[in-house]
Amino acid sequence: MFVRHATAAAAATLTIIVDGREVQVPAGVSVAAALLGAGAVVLGAAPVSGRPRGPWCLMGTCFGCLVEIDGVPDERACAVTVRDAMRIVLTPAAAAPAPACDPWGPGA
Repeated sequence: MFVRHATAAAAATLTIIVDGREVQVPAGVSVAAALLGAGAVVLGAAPVSGRPRGPWCLMGTCFGCLVEIDGVPDERACAVTVRDAMRIVLTPAAAAPAPACDPWGPGA
């Protein structure tokens, strides 16, 4: 889905820990960009419906990319630059089933 530009692929990398797994990412990118590049599209669940959520606006206004970073919950992944050995915890993607009245749910 996301492909690194040829010049970016040659850039320096660092290691972050995502849900206990080491991931090599380009230095200088946002946590959201690093997670998307590593294949993590769903970062958590909406608090009311439990529907999957992930980076949407990538500029800090939608709060779709909330993750735990270095023990601090609800950090906007799009607004934080990756650091070496940064620990990121994704929230469960399907914490609750979609309510029956959800127009976008399974029965739609």
